[in-house]
Amino acid sequence: MLAVDGPSGAGKSTLAGRIVAGLRARGCRAELVSTDAFATWDDPVSWWPRLLDGVLRPLANGVEGAYRRMDWAGGAPRLGEPVRVPVPDVLVLEGVSCGRTSVRPLLSHLCWLSGGSAAERLARTVARDGAAARAELARWQRFECGWFAVDGTAEAAGTRLSSERSGHPA
Repeated sequence: MLAVDGPSGAGKSTLAGRIVAGLRARGCRAELVSTDAFATWDDPVSWWPRLLDGVLRPLANGVEGAYRRMDWAGGAPRLGEPVRVPVPDVLVLEGVSCGRTSVRPLLSHLCWLSGGSAAERLARTVARDGAAARAELARWQRFECGWFAVDGTAEAAGTRLSSERSGHPA
């Protein structure tokens, strides 16, 4: 299992998508699961048991996993339809906190993507999610800064990249 972690707006989704596409092009059964499917503004990281129980434990036992992706239609997030995760050769986890301390023993590799300054990353996330989300995105960035400092994610990563090296447009 590979985790691609780092702050919001760093380019994790782009990098993880390219990794999965490259693996699949080589005949590898690769699956991608994003923490964006679990997190909400009010619950940035404590949703972890849903991922662990629904996906990581079943896959570790050779059984298909499943989870319910957060559905943001209508403004307020709610649990949406189930998403099946077939047993892959390689599972790529992507998103803020996917390389957290509690999962590191299960990882084959942890990649940290820094993504530039907070201002650059905020500009990218606002461009992606819309100006109406600016205040929530800025609050999220303040939270994740504290999370990463306590969790030591960047320091634990076997690979550290900047967004420029990942090919993510700044």
